[in-house]
Amino acid sequence: MLMYNIIDKKKKGGELTREETEYFVNGYVKGDIPDYQISALLMAIYYKGMSDTELLNLTDIMAESGDMADLSGIDGIKADKHSTGGVGDKTTIAVAPVVAACGVKVAKMSGRGLGFTGGTIDKLESIPGFKTSIPKKEFFNIVNSIGLSVIGQSGEIAPADKKLYALRDVTATVDSIPLIAASIMSKKLAAGSDKIVLDVTTGTGAFMKSIDDAVTLAKKMVAIGEGAGRETVAYITNMNVPLGIAAGNNIEVIEAIETLKGNGPEDFTEICRNFSASMLNLAGKGSMEECILMADKAIENHSALDKLAEMVKMQGGDERYIYDTSLFKKAPYSYEWISESDMYITQMDTEQCGKTSVLLGAGREIKDSVIDFTAGIKFYKKTGDYVKKGDIIAVLYSSDKEKLNKAAGYLKQAYKTGRSKVEKQKTIIAYVSKNNVIMY
Repeated sequence: MLMYNIIDKKKKGGELTREETEYFVNGYVKGDIPDYQISALLMAIYYKGMSDTELLNLTDIMAESGDMADLSGIDGIKADKHSTGGVGDKTTIAVAPVVAACGVKVAKMSGRGLGFTGGTIDKLESIPGFKTSIPKKEFFNIVNSIGLSVIGQSGEIAPADKKLYALRDVTATVDSIPLIAASIMSKKLAAGSDKIVLDVTTGTGAFMKSIDDAVTLAKKMVAIGEGAGRETVAYITNMNVPLGIAAGNNIEVIEAIETLKGNGPEDFTEICRNFSASMLNLAGKGSMEECILMADKAIENHSALDKLAEMVKMQGGDERYIYDTSLFKKAPYSYEWISESDMYITQMDTEQCGKTSVLLGAGREIKDSVIDFTAGIKFYKKTGDYVKKGDIIAVLYSSDKEKLNKAAGYLKQAYKTGRSKVEKQKTIIAYVSKNNVIMY
């Protein structure tokens, strides 16, 4: 088999066989095929696309290029969720305990943040003592015991994706929808869960800027999941504004805890209810309406909150912080952005809001950056809100006064204001299953 022939076939719009796909993926991982040939193939895929069969083969082979999590040692159905990223996305911290409290296992491997998108693992590590790296046997024991554990990715998960992504990043092929779908889903398939709920974000703070592109990506990922025997659905959610009020690390954990107490922001609560219900529905717990009621009850009776505290304790953390969030360390410096006039918030650049949070110390500018768990932003006014003179628009937090002052000016550039009212946008835009797309 010749790599030249594979490139030429795809350049002409042909459909690659599984054997051809295995040849180029495994050959590239082993170092037998040079960057320049894979670059040519990636560009051919960029322009010619991939059929559903090609895409499933590519994703499956990428997943099998490294460690495949075998969760058979965990009893019952395992459900998972994944977000394509955004600002203020702390959904796992609230959704996973709700689902576990309702009797469905959540054995989740999450990532760290890089760039303006925060990582669940960084957020959980802001809870004193919480361990995100634990042996496989202990991970299984925790999930079998309490139904829930969230850990960092261990071993070599989908190394083909890591190597291909690095090449896509320097060859202008990152924004290929088939390659994005294969990248995300190869890691999901390798993670081993039976049921998958996807959150495909769209807007200024998301990779998919348009709703149409987000729907296309969601349909591709759902098809991959279903083709691999994992029942999969997706939501398209709005990232033209940060999710919830908080963007940071421990302030996001606090917001997730407050949501489990029934005191969460409206938009974040809506997403948590729907994601939880979908995971329960896929696991056979009832209709969506019944599963919504189950999720609501788990919040009302605090069983979801107790489940989060159990997980924290089992993974070495101090569960007192779950019941008393005043224990969390607070940033030594803060800045209140106070409105100087009456106005409407007409638009937000959510990516710039996320970059402001990174500037404050809440995220990583490079892989080895040290996280400031207390840094972040609380957005008290967002797009569509009316602001009176003297109202607090946002509060910024940091352990570095110089960073705080610089970030305050940067955040103000992310907002557009005016005298005319604009409508608030929907939080959930669409629902995608294997059979249809429902627009909200």
